[in-house]
Amino acid sequence: MNRTLIALVSGLLFGAGLAFSGMSDPARVQAFLDLFGKWDPTLAFVMGGAIVPMAFAWMIKSRLSSPLAAPTFDLPGTAKLDRPLAIGAIMFGMGWGIAGLCPGPALADLAIAPLAVLPFVAAMFAGMAAHRFIPVSSK
Repeated sequence: MNRTLIALVSGLLFGAGLAFSGMSDPARVQAFLDLFGKWDPTLAFVMGGAIVPMAFAWMIKSRLSSPLAAPTFDLPGTAKLDRPLAIGAIMFGMGWGIAGLCPGPALADLAIAPLAVLPFVAAMFAGMAAHRFIPVSSK
């Protein structure tokens, strides 16, 4: 099967899941992070619901010699927790909390409210470009 078609169908399925679950709504995400205000636990149920299909995916993966659309599996080779990883995780969490968006829902929101989410997406791509072209030392 064509890798591009698989990627397109996967992306559409992911975007539809985000829209259906309401996770493309920044207000809902921010309400989840508002532990001492009007807390909305919906995101916890969505994340918990993702565990079941992911567990099945890992069971299926363990039985495959290669993925369906690539010659080999491309998995991280290390579980090393270093400074760049910690800084990146902190920055991701801060951006998620401030904007109520992370990359997946932001791209899905381009179809719903493009003008509102465009500054976030532009900043996200600028950050990706900076990461690619600015060397980062893990020492």
